[in-house]
Amino acid sequence: MNEQSLKAQEVKEQWMLLGLAGPAVLLIFAIIIVPVGWLTYLSFVDSNGEFTLEHYQKMIEYKSYARTFITTFEVSILTTLICIAIGYPLAYFLSVLPPRLAGLFMLTVLLPFWTSLLVRTYAWLVLLQKKGIINDMAISMGVWDSPLKLAHNLTGTLIGMAHIMLPFLILPLYGSMKKIQRDLMHAAANLGASPIKAFWQVYFPLTLSGMVAGSLIVFILCLGFYVTPAVLGGGRVIMVATQITAILENQFNWGAASALGVVLLVATLVILYVASKLFKINSVLFGKD
Repeated sequence: MNEQSLKAQEVKEQWMLLGLAGPAVLLIFAIIIVPVGWLTYLSFVDSNGEFTLEHYQKMIEYKSYARTFITTFEVSILTTLICIAIGYPLAYFLSVLPPRLAGLFMLTVLLPFWTSLLVRTYAWLVLLQKKGIINDMAISMGVWDSPLKLAHNLTGTLIGMAHIMLPFLILPLYGSMKKIQRDLMHAAANLGASPIKAFWQVYFPLTLSGMVAGSLIVFILCLGFYVTPAVLGGGRVIMVATQITAILENQFNWGAASALGVVLLVATLVILYVASKLFKINSVLFGKD
């Protein structure tokens, strides 16, 4: 087969692949590209349909917008750190268990996915309120004397969001831990490394990609959270999604709400790009080598 025939065959295969991928591409275009493009368009027009930068200028002029973004990133970062603190040892515990026990315990991690997010959020509200189960039990056991304010503040928001986000960190972290050969730790010990040194120099670096991938998933999802901050925050924890809802309900200003969404989307893409460059996790998040 000559070179011209090979090129013709290659072009034919490319068109066949394009034809197979066509429906998926059209679906992505319809449900992602078009809505995001329409959202961006609305952020640059006023009520008369004319081009304006007013919505973005307001975000610079009014300090309330800056506080909203600061709160959003603060809550997202703290939730991610809490999930890492709880999820890393839990994922390690699951990874060293026999397969049957690991599968059984993994059900407890996946169980929250089978319950509505709204139901879980209100369940935490029942547990954390001043006359809730946690305060009643703690007072009866003498842990503290008077009811603590665990709901309708940042504390309650972080507890609820960490509970909801924890599986998204454990799953990729558990996957990376299961791939690590236990002989590596034995080899490090034979070479004179202490258990702590072997963990930090051998085991932890091998789990870093899974931890970073899971942390990014948790962080990105937290940026757009609405239900949990609205219920457990009690109106005191204003995140971007909460602000967007308030703008639409009170002012019905699609331009201002769209501008907030666009800024949050751009910030999310920048974070993903920077993280992919810093931590080399393209193979985990983007399917690249």
